[in-house]
Amino acid sequence: MSLAAACCAIVTLSCQQSAPIVNNQLTTVGNPYMPLWEHIPDGEPYVFEDPDQPGKQRVYVYGSHDDLVTAYCGRDQVVWSAAVDSLNNWRFDGTILVVDKNRDGQKFDAAGTADVLFAPDVTMVTDKDGKKTYYLFPNDQVGERNGLIAKSARPDGPFEVCNWSKDDPNKTDGVLQFDPAVFVDDDGRVYGYWGFERSYAAEFDPETMATVKPGTEIVEDMIPGRYQEGRFKFFEASSIRKIKDKYVFIYSRFTEDGEFGMPSSNYTLAYCYSDAPLGPWTYGGTIIDGRAREKDEQGNVIASATPDGNTHGSICEINGQWYVFYHRQTGTDEYARQAMVAPISVKVEEGKGGKVEISEGEYNSNGFALDGLNPFEAHSAGIACWYTGPKPATHEWPNNTFYGSYVASGYGTDKNMEAPYDLKNNTNYVVNNTDGSIVGYKYFNFDAKRLKEKDNLTLHLNLIPEGIDGTIEVMMDRPWTSQGGKKIGQTALKASMAKKSTTINISIDKDKKATLAGKHAIFFIFKSNVKEKSLCTLQDLVFE
Repeated sequence: MSLAAACCAIVTLSCQQSAPIVNNQLTTVGNPYMPLWEHIPDGEPYVFEDPDQPGKQRVYVYGSHDDLVTAYCGRDQVVWSAAVDSLNNWRFDGTILVVDKNRDGQKFDAAGTADVLFAPDVTMVTDKDGKKTYYLFPNDQVGERNGLIAKSARPDGPFEVCNWSKDDPNKTDGVLQFDPAVFVDDDGRVYGYWGFERSYAAEFDPETMATVKPGTEIVEDMIPGRYQEGRFKFFEASSIRKIKDKYVFIYSRFTEDGEFGMPSSNYTLAYCYSDAPLGPWTYGGTIIDGRAREKDEQGNVIASATPDGNTHGSICEINGQWYVFYHRQTGTDEYARQAMVAPISVKVEEGKGGKVEISEGEYNSNGFALDGLNPFEAHSAGIACWYTGPKPATHEWPNNTFYGSYVASGYGTDKNMEAPYDLKNNTNYVVNNTDGSIVGYKYFNFDAKRLKEKDNLTLHLNLIPEGIDGTIEVMMDRPWTSQGGKKIGQTALKASMAKKSTTINISIDKDKKATLAGKHAIFFIFKSNVKEKSLCTLQDLVFE
């Protein structure tokens, strides 16, 4: 229930034992942009024509499928898509590839399991008659199948392997290896890119889409690798795009120790650019940092999200707006990754030697809702983009040790997880909310007219108390008043509260309500005299 309008203190609150917001009432708008039970890392985004609606465009995302729980990726690959004019409505288009048998019809191993398929890429070839063929390039983890290629007449598949070796039906032809990327240029020439800690590239024979074009050779160390001199520091996750007359190579980069004021990490996507598809390349900069770099109250650079991990993704222009697609880690390992997006700007100076400037995207909760999330729709707590503890700078990843809050994935090895993997359970909880933890959301957009219509504004926060006395402070814009943050509410948690879903109603008075008009970040600050024990599990939130 809401507090009466007579309540006038910033920190007024009420607690009631009641059912939480029903999961199927939670909005799907936000970041991650796919349902929170889905785990698609390594996403490669492309805008293709919808085969069922000629002339209409959809953005398709091809990635790995983290469903092995205790290891990377999965034994199938699936595709999700959205209409370019409806980017908050993603559709599951189904399984597009499973490689589960040898060419002679026998299972390749005693267990009869399918091949594990790592990060893929997709490209399209249009013949002289206008017929389109889509090629899928997954990184098959079975020996001598790494360069697997499959094709389809549709962007949503299904895809059929097309490069089985004539000499050995259980092997494939071609040179592609780890994290492949393939690009068809405007003149029809085909180029492939791959590598782990060292980058490789080659021009391909367009007849095979897999083998090196006769008369050409593989380019080794196309850009300097992790252990080589220079700023490139290539690690993995090759991706290629052509923008106007420039070739842009996106990849996972190892930062230098101390760069950005933080330890070395491969949790960043960087880019370089060239006038030719095989270089030479000019280093550009960072496009996204999965650590969500921020500054703490003392001005020190910290990771405001998962302190380390891996990433893979690319950039895509949709309706004139550029985005970087990437993934984040959830839980306490790297095996339940989720698809993320952030708006960026891309500027290209055409002509020989022209520059390419790509802005760095901000780690956020709003995803494709560029103007901010609707605070009057119920959101899962799992879209948090800031989750730290009292010692975030000392985190190591993965080590299953967290000083503060983190997002629990829909499944995994975390025994304390409250949200089991369930296709009907479109939510992730935020757990381990200890004293000093901060959980934040960027951004909500509060409609000024709607705020004026009602005297009261109430934040409904659904959570599970965990038997600890403490408080949750609600801050706007920043977590600290010293950085311009404003305290708009507070609630108490009691050790005596039942350990079940509970709705906490936090009333915000008229003066504080007026300051919310517009686009703002919202933060929850956890405080307790009991150290290193979680006060509660956050489930979902909505303003009313």
